[in-house]
Amino acid sequence: MYMVSRRVRLILMATIAILLSAPAFGYSTGPPWENGDSLTLNSGCTCHSTAPSDEVILKISGVPSSYELSQTYNFTIILEHASNTAGGFIFWDYGVGVLSGGDDVHHPDEEPTALVQSSPSSSWEVLWTAPDSNQGEINFRLTGNSVNENGNFDEGDVWQILDFTISEPDTTTAMDEESTELNTYLVGNYEKLYKTEKDAAALEAERQEGIAHSYFTNGNLFYWTTLSLIIVGAVVQGEFFERRFAGGPPHLDMSLAIPQGIRRGVLTLASLLFFGWSINTGQPWGYGLVLGMLTLWAAFGVYRTIVQARAPAKKTDLV
Repeated sequence: MYMVSRRVRLILMATIAILLSAPAFGYSTGPPWENGDSLTLNSGCTCHSTAPSDEVILKISGVPSSYELSQTYNFTIILEHASNTAGGFIFWDYGVGVLSGGDDVHHPDEEPTALVQSSPSSSWEVLWTAPDSNQGEINFRLTGNSVNENGNFDEGDVWQILDFTISEPDTTTAMDEESTELNTYLVGNYEKLYKTEKDAAALEAERQEGIAHSYFTNGNLFYWTTLSLIIVGAVVQGEFFERRFAGGPPHLDMSLAIPQGIRRGVLTLASLLFFGWSINTGQPWGYGLVLGMLTLWAAFGVYRTIVQARAPAKKTDLV
């Protein structure tokens, strides 16, 4: 029986591990120059997602309105996403000028005039040197890919393409000269970029507002309800002690009881109508509580008038 040597087994295992880890490493040192039958620069990173996404902001700053011959400009490329923190790019001026940079960028083997990232990041500094002769306006294309770093090519990775143009020398208008000398170009939707943060902040603000409103509403409800119960209890207690220890309510002559009863009856009826209106129209609970207490107080007044009119007259000693 043929036995595979230990060294061969290790080599096979290492090869399989490399093949399996290829998607995880992805293109951390720069995307492929070609994507099927087209350039990745033009078609985008379709191995990650099928179409460009406004969720990623692709931005480049330090761009002049028009170039000066042989002048070197410092561009800053930035990727922004609500949750993804790293990615890569391809940048090309179609070989008209000279693109260069530090250790975090390099030229792809297939196109030494373009630039790609050397390692995943969210910002890069690159240099562009204008041509030494007038080449007319120069077109640029920047393709950026923001990844979720989960080791897979999936819809969590999003990309964008940004095109811009630098005008030929001596074409800056008077209006341009008064404005900022260097420009920033970007593509993407800032509302989507900050959607997660805004949603979280809005939800938290709404939750805090709801808690404060609940404390205020319930606090008022408990306070005024308790106060009403105390008042009602005090009135009932007063009636009890008056009947038990004071011999009952004092007598009220009918000549005074009748007009007093009419006034208090009208007040009771008006209060009752307003109380019904507050319930029927869905007024705040405070309105109903106040009108209900007024109705009870007016009704108690009618009751007092009746019991005082029925109370026997008591003769008092006169000096």
